[in-house]
Amino acid sequence: AEAAAAPGGGGSSPAGGGSVPVLFCFSVFARPSSVPHGAGYELLIQKFLSLYGDQIDMHRKFVVQLFAEEWSQYIDLPKGFLVSERCKVRLVPLQIQMTTLGNLTPSSTVFFCCDMQERFRPAIKYFGDIISVGQRLLQGARLLGIPVIVTEQYPKGLGSTVQEIDLTGAKLVLPKTKFSMVLPEVEAALAEIPGVRSVVLFGVETHVCIQQTALELIGRGLEVHIVADATSSRSMMDRMFALERLARTGIIVTTSEAVLLQLVADKEHPKFKEIQNLIKASAPESGLLSKV
Repeated sequence: AEAAAAPGGGGSSPAGGGSVPVLFCFSVFARPSSVPHGAGYELLIQKFLSLYGDQIDMHRKFVVQLFAEEWSQYIDLPKGFLVSERCKVRLVPLQIQMTTLGNLTPSSTVFFCCDMQERFRPAIKYFGDIISVGQRLLQGARLLGIPVIVTEQYPKGLGSTVQEIDLTGAKLVLPKTKFSMVLPEVEAALAEIPGVRSVVLFGVETHVCIQQTALELIGRGLEVHIVADATSSRSMMDRMFALERLARTGIIVTTSEAVLLQLVADKEHPKFKEIQNLIKASAPESGLLSKV
């Protein structure tokens, strides 16, 4: 495995009896386990594979890092490192596989619907249009069995999700005050979805909650697709520069039709006709995309 070529060291034979608790982190996941006292690099790799083997691409190179309390951050696993006390380690990919960048499959995708709330209706440009497109995306998610995570920014003051958006079957509907959707509850929900690689993200506002969510998600190793025709702000200038900035970071700026057709991939897909009907019922262009 390529992972075995990553820097690090240490033998795999226990230096003493008993086991030591270790928190194993990979992407957005964190799972507590244990290894024998004195375990080294090889045993740590074996444990990562046993915990996350179905999500680790063995054709990629990785580095194992140790959380260092004195630095309050992760450092590359020291040479000759042996587990002697409770610790936290993570497996970090060293490169992105460009050949798979942008691919969407229902089994590895989650939809994030961000703050589509009533109080934003009069303030957000083309809000009616992004509601229509957002509802179509959620219908598509239900047809394809894709999990949906929804947040509402301070609903006590800003109201609940608009009535036009049907949240039936959503995995999680969560109030928040943080701008990013990446809350502990959201991370826990993601950890329950095996093999998740891609997040399809839409809602408001593009330059605030959408932007901060997208940046946190890619920082956790997930691929992010922002749906341009379902994402807006109060200011078209804010929206335009946010989308340009995000695209430069490797986030994919796309459209609802592109997302839905990529998810079915083939006209022989059993849900193709239903997805096609959703697309045919789409609202006319509003001018929103001309502002990208």
